Amino acid sequence: MKNILFTGIVILLFATCNSNQEKQRYTQQSPEIDTYKNVIDAYEKRDWEAMAGNYADTAKILNNVTMKDAQTIEQLVATNKEDAKLFSSWKYDPESEEYEMVVTDNGETWVNFWGHWEGTLLANNKTYIIPAHITSRFVDGKIVREDGYWDISKLMGDINAMQTDSTMTEKPVMD
Repeated sequence: MKNILFTGIVILLFATCNSNQEKQRYTQQSPEIDTYKNVIDAYEKRDWEAMAGNYADTAKILNNVTMKDAQTIEQLVATNKEDAKLFSSWKYDPESEEYEMVVTDNGETWVNFWGHWEGTLLANNKTYIIPAHITSRFVDGKIVREDGYWDISKLMGDINAMQTDSTMTEKPVMD
C-alpha cells in the first residue's frame, strides 16, 4: 500500500513539473511584444531603419492583400515613405493599443496588435481615425510575416474627391 501511495505521489509531481515546463501559449508580456512595440514606435517616428531592423530579410508583408501581392520590407518602407508625404502627423492612440502573443498548435509565435491609427492629411488638414489590426509571425526574434487589416475607404474617398475637384476647377485649354 505504501508503494502504491508513493508511486501516485511521484506521478503527480512528475505531471506537475512537466506541465510547468510547457511553453506559455498566450501572454500579454513577451520579448516579441516588446519588439512589436518598437515597430509601432519607429513607424510613428518615421524611423524606417529602426522599423526595418525588426523584420527578417525575407519577411512577407500582407497589409490588406493576399500572399500573391505581399511586399518585402524594402517595399513596405518605400510605401510608408510615400504615405508619410501625405500626412502632417500620424500615430496610434495609446489608449486604444492592445497587444497579445499566442503560440499556435503548430508552435508558431504570433503577436497581435489592435489600435486606432490617427493621421492628419496635409491636403485638407482633416484627422482620420482608423481602427487597425496587425498580426505578425516571429521566428528567432524577427518578424517573418505581417498581416494588417484596416479600412481606408473614407480617407481614399476624400482624396479622390479632392482630386476630382481640382480637375474640375482647372481651366480647359483652348486652341
